[in-house]
Amino acid sequence: MRLILIPAVLLALAGCVQAQQWAPPTPRPTTGLKPLCDMTADDRYKGEDGGLYGGGRNEPPQAHLDAALALARRVREEAAGGRAAFVSIGMSNTTQEFSAYMRLAAADRTRAPWLVPIDGAQGGADAAAWLTRDQCWENLHWRVVNGGVRPEQVQVVWLKQALAGPARLGAYPAHADVLRTDIARALAKLKQLYPNLKLAYLSSRIYAGYAKTQLNPEPYAYEGGFAVRRLILDQIAGKPELNWDPAKGEVKLPLLLWGPYLWADGTTARADGLQWLADDLRAADGTHPSDTGKQKVAKLLLDFCRQDPTARMWYLADPG
Repeated sequence: MRLILIPAVLLALAGCVQAQQWAPPTPRPTTGLKPLCDMTADDRYKGEDGGLYGGGRNEPPQAHLDAALALARRVREEAAGGRAAFVSIGMSNTTQEFSAYMRLAAADRTRAPWLVPIDGAQGGADAAAWLTRDQCWENLHWRVVNGGVRPEQVQVVWLKQALAGPARLGAYPAHADVLRTDIARALAKLKQLYPNLKLAYLSSRIYAGYAKTQLNPEPYAYEGGFAVRRLILDQIAGKPELNWDPAKGEVKLPLLLWGPYLWADGTTARADGLQWLADDLRAADGTHPSDTGKQKVAKLLLDFCRQDPTARMWYLADPG
């Protein structure tokens, strides 16, 4: 048997690469990256064009929008005189932000009285955890029950997810492909558990340039937006494993739409003025939102529910 000796220089190089991959990132107030919602059809990021729905467009194709509006009306019709649950799914950031949203919604006199927001998101439960831990689904079940809602009344979900330590999965698009697949699988299980689930609004992460750990720093937080977009566009393109329409075969998922797009390049304001300041993130890790960061996301989600043409249909007492 021959003994193969690995040159010391290669071992040293491998060690340097690993150390660099897991070294704490350097916090920075801006990255120079352009928010997906501000990118045009001509802009490019690693081969990807701009717009939440591609081609520089931030609105869904008309046929997809019309279908979503029809489903939103059904949410309203089926909940009239009863209840309809709006449930969050996701990780620690999501539960912190949705809890703040629930406080705003509880005080909102424009909200339909039969709409019940329920926080199903959980700390430490990234996209992979929802596929491997039964406890995530058990916790979700008890939160739904304790919210006074029956499973058939769960009709709308807000999902905001990420992967812990995405650097281990490789550079874009490798980690984004994993995130896209994990989100799709979680949505499929949600549809199985809550067969009356009609609409899923997806959001990607807030700015992570202030991160002090490799939990989910930039550019992974930014690139997670492209993972969400790929999933939505794949459904719009008619991939059967993502089908929402019973007229086209077995229903696998709810209809997917963008929720509020939350990423902005730190202190560089995007077109609508959104910024993320250092004080919006916890000083300890620069990853989880501070109280001001939670309120910022909660307000963005509340504004989305009031203003989006599909969401206002099931959120508002009088959508007009």
